[in-house]
Parts: sequence; structure tokens; C-alpha cells
Amino acid sequence: MSHTALPITPIVDALVEEWSALEAIATSMTDEQWSAPSVLPGWTVADVIAHIIGTESMLAGRDVEVRRDLAALDHVRNPIGELNEKWLDHFRDRPRTEVMAAFADIIAARTNALRAMTQTDFDADTITPAGPDTYGRFMRIRIFDCWMHEIDIIDSSTESGSATTVSLAAAPTTWALEEIAASMPFVVGKRARTPQGTSILIRVGGVAPREMRIVVEERAAAVDAFDGGDESADVTLTLDDIDLARLVGGRRSADPTRVTIDGNVEFGRAIVENAAYVI
Repeated sequence: MSHTALPITPIVDALVEEWSALEAIATSMTDEQWSAPSVLPGWTVADVIAHIIGTESMLAGRDVEVRRDLAALDHVRNPIGELNEKWLDHFRDRPRTEVMAAFADIIAARTNALRAMTQTDFDADTITPAGPDTYGRFMRIRIFDCWMHEIDIIDSSTESGSATTVSLAAAPTTWALEEIAASMPFVVGKRARTPQGTSILIRVGGVAPREMRIVVEERAAAVDAFDGGDESADVTLTLDDIDLARLVGGRRSADPTRVTIDGNVEFGRAIVENAAYVI
């Protein structure tokens, strides 16, 4: 079982900051933007907010009744999608003011619950969307998920998917990129089938610049440095943090041409084309 130990205070602070960003953008948009189709199949922008409410409500032990056969919907492809859809269905007929009131209520409840936790609670084992790990890892995934949906809302509410239209906070972005970095060896090794002996450097720009280094041996693994330095990388991918989010999320706003590939172009293209790992 994985045991990802993470510091409680900065994780909770970043998650609360991301919730505040979502509330700010949701309350500032027009009614037309609120009800417009999102970049996510079958969802409106309002549905994205309902999804956040639903996930946090489930973590708080709240539930709603299923009102129809959600598995029959075209965009529902697995049990997780069906579970998500239950909460969207619950809020779809509700006025915007009621949905945002529900958002404020559950965020206040979850913030209070998280602030009351200890580091020991945060380090406890639990089931996460990435498999068995710590509760802290689950909350890092929650930062990533909410951060991704902030990008979804912005992309859905603007005519251009250009990253220049997105302004995100540094702390949530930092932790979201940490979560992406944890999954990139899987992308490189399993999804892209990068050959053994290959080293990959991913340079990510934006509000929280970082570099990810991966070496493929018997399996792909993250490393702190390459034996021959960064110049020895067989493949170097350079892209913006927002473009990386769109790629790993499999969003229709993703644009592979925005990624600069240096070194082995064939391997680099395979990684970019197989980057989408989010369920």
C-alpha cells in the first residue's frame, strides 16, 4: 500500500484557497455562462459546480437519492461517472442562488472538518481515487480535481482556450502539479510504452514552474536528477501548466501542438498523445 505523507496545513490551506477561487469565478459569471455547455461532455458549467458540491458532500457523509437510470446517459461510462451524475441530477433543476448556497454550506462544513484534523488523521490510510493511500493524498487529489475544474470553467466561459486567459493561484497549482507528477511515470511507462533506457524531462511553466524527471528501466520512475544532467535527457517536453492540465485531463480544449518536443520526437509525441489518464 502506498503511504504518501503530506503536511496537513499547506494542503488544507491550498484546498480552501482553491474552493474560494471556484466560488469567486462562479459568482462572477453571467447567467448565460452559468448555463452554457462546458468542455466536459454532457455537463454545463453549473454541473461542474454541482460536481464539486457532490464530491465534498460525499466526503462529509451526505447523500441524495437517484432519480433516474443514470447509467443509460451517453456520457456516463463507468460507476464513478454514475456516482458523479447523481449529484448533478440533484441540482440541475435548482436555481443558481440555491446551488451556490449549497456550495457555500458544504465548503464551510468541509473546511471546519479539515481544520479540526490532526497530522495523524491526515496520515491515516484510506481509499482514494488513486487507490489505497493516506487521507492527505486524497486531499491533494481534491486540490488537483478542483483546480482542473477551475480551468474547465474558464475554458467553457471564454471563446479561446488559450492559457493566457487563465489566472490561477500558485499554492493550489503547486500541489496539483505534485499530483500530476506522481502519475507521469504511469503515463510514460504504461500508456506511452516508452522503451527502457529512456530518460524524459518535462519542463512546466506557469505560476508554479517545475521540472519532472523520469527514467524508464524495468519500470518508469521519477528521479531527482539524471546521471548525465538535464542535457542528457532523451526527450524534453516543454509546456505550460494549464496545457498540461488539459492534456492529462483529456479535455477537448487540449492542444498537443502547444508542447515543444526536443530530442526523440517519436517518443515525445507518444507521451503527449497518451497523456490523458484522468478518469
